[in-house]
Amino acid sequence: MARGGSKGVPGKHLKLLAGRPLIDYTLDIIEDIKEIDYYLVSTNSEEIRSYAMKKGVNAPFLRPESLSTDTASSVAALQHAVNFVENDTGVTFSYVVELMATNPLKDANDVSACINRLENENLDAVIAVNQIFDHHPARVKKIENGLLVDFCVPEIPESRRQDLEPKAYVRSGAIYALTREMLVEKGLRYGTNRCYAHVLPAHKAINIDSEQDFFYAEFLLNRQQNV
Repeated sequence: MARGGSKGVPGKHLKLLAGRPLIDYTLDIIEDIKEIDYYLVSTNSEEIRSYAMKKGVNAPFLRPESLSTDTASSVAALQHAVNFVENDTGVTFSYVVELMATNPLKDANDVSACINRLENENLDAVIAVNQIFDHHPARVKKIENGLLVDFCVPEIPESRRQDLEPKAYVRSGAIYALTREMLVEKGLRYGTNRCYAHVLPAHKAINIDSEQDFFYAEFLLNRQQNV
């Protein structure tokens, strides 16, 4: 999925990251994911679509504008892509995998692990997450009549970030592997009691939303190349 029109970083999918367009880091791992039979780029940007096709990646449509606004749901865009592919190929697929181009450090092994667990354990979805520390719910507060109070999880005073319990995780957005029924019939990517987590280390979970994210991702990529 690669929606054009980012306000935080205009043109971010084709913006260079360590000398290469951001979207390349997702496109380049697809052929290494042996479990995927068919893949495409869903975008509302003709520039992104043309670039993907030049790289030999299928981009058969431009996403409707109604599915390309800031308020459009990811589920609706993904359903649109699945409906298009199934109508075009005459094949009804069993599983759907969404890879967001804004998470450049995920790799094929992570995606394969999600798909295999989804299939082998008869789950509804397997979702990439990463552990959070400084933003742990115990550290989140609200203000009542000027007083600082716990929001939902009590914090033991002076707790170290690594000692906060229970461990807390956030959806990274990098990988959603789910059944077709979950997406098409239930209209969900997550939310049932059969959605399991695939935990990414922090460096793989970075999500490009700002210029600062670009700088940090470039630092991590350069460090990897110099190891």
